[in-house]
Amino acid sequence: MKFRVVGINFDHMHMGDLLRMVAEHPDAEIVGIYDPEPERMGSAQRTLRIPEERMFKDLHKCMETSKPDLAILCPATARHAKYVEQVAPYKVHMLVEKPFAASLTEADRMIAAAKKNKVMMAINWPLRWSPVHCTAYRLLHEGRIGYLQEVHYYNGNRGPLLHAAEKVEVKPTPEMKRKSWFYKKEEGGGSMLDYLGYGTTLGTWFHDGRKPLEITAIVDQPKSLEVDEHSITIARYDCGLSKFETRWGTFTDPWKAQPQPKCGFVLKGTEGTIASYDYEPAVRMQTLKNPAGIEVPVDKLKPPFQNPIQYFIECLRQERAPEGPLDPGLSRIGQQMVDTAIISACLQKTMLLVK
Repeated sequence: MKFRVVGINFDHMHMGDLLRMVAEHPDAEIVGIYDPEPERMGSAQRTLRIPEERMFKDLHKCMETSKPDLAILCPATARHAKYVEQVAPYKVHMLVEKPFAASLTEADRMIAAAKKNKVMMAINWPLRWSPVHCTAYRLLHEGRIGYLQEVHYYNGNRGPLLHAAEKVEVKPTPEMKRKSWFYKKEEGGGSMLDYLGYGTTLGTWFHDGRKPLEITAIVDQPKSLEVDEHSITIARYDCGLSKFETRWGTFTDPWKAQPQPKCGFVLKGTEGTIASYDYEPAVRMQTLKNPAGIEVPVDKLKPPFQNPIQYFIECLRQERAPEGPLDPGLSRIGQQMVDTAIISACLQKTMLLVK
């Protein structure tokens, strides 16, 4: 069967990437796209040759007319819960683009809506599909560096308005910054909400679902902005400290040239370390037998583990809940850490993990 897929809301530029993955999947078809501002759908429509009759500016008409099996949701972070609650009653499975939500309360609303309507929901973290990080996860869980003690994460880009779908570079105007949800606190903007969930969710994946005991966080306070562009979060586990740093304003975008510090993860275990940097062709691993370190070429990912569309459609076909970072339960731990970091930064004190 062909899975009927709709794209709901184009706030996040990743919608274009996800729709391309749908178009490339032999068992999927784009049956509708929706956005309250039709001009935002134009690029995807032209690139993917989506017929005009499959474009909608009314959400309910889109759902009723297209009758989808799967909905891709890319609204602003603060609107994730609202859209999930609107889409779930149509008995449609949902792939929600990162981050999970603007708060743990809203994440729980999303989980409850999916459960009530008996549909699957997955949270997509694009770094999950990076061959280098998949290789790091494999090596870690083969026991190559012993028991994981520390996760060190640094990630970001030059700024969210400097690129569009497929990483196409654009030149933002001051007006774009004033209008963009990325720079509005009430809509879930800021580098911490944009990138911290990546680190805490994949960090939880690396840590086998373990939760930290407490969180200490700090953010910059840029003049004339109501959101942060730089944050540092320290998580204390029973096994040690892990660090998660987010940055809008890296010297270069990591997909073109790795900045310094490099974007990605460093994992420190009882018997070695793994450095796993975004987009690189190999991980660097130290072990007790080879403390000087070796380069391990990245694994070649095969379907259905090359992208979220392949994977989630396979989950639906097999009637199997998504696992790892796409699992809302694991992502919820990442969201707990994000919420605690926000409170810690606001109060300027160390906080126990919120429930």
